[in-house]
Amino acid sequence: MSDQAAKSRFRISVLSVAVLMALAAPSGLYAQSCALCYQAAANSGANFIEALKRGILILLFPPLLIGSCIVITAYRKRHRYAED
Repeated sequence: MSDQAAKSRFRISVLSVAVLMALAAPSGLYAQSCALCYQAAANSGANFIEALKRGILILLFPPLLIGSCIVITAYRKRHRYAED
């Protein structure tokens, strides 16, 4: 078996394990479902709900941007230390 085929099989197996873990994870991991938070948001006004949605987006984008930059940088430099 060639080295390239071994790498391909390893990638497929890692991807398969990741997909299976994501599918097997309980739905509680995707949302905290805090009863107090739910009640506070449900009993508040439209302005509070809009501010809450904007706050979630503001807290979401910086980590997403930082992670994307790291992945793009790693992808561009992936062959930097490869042996010839």
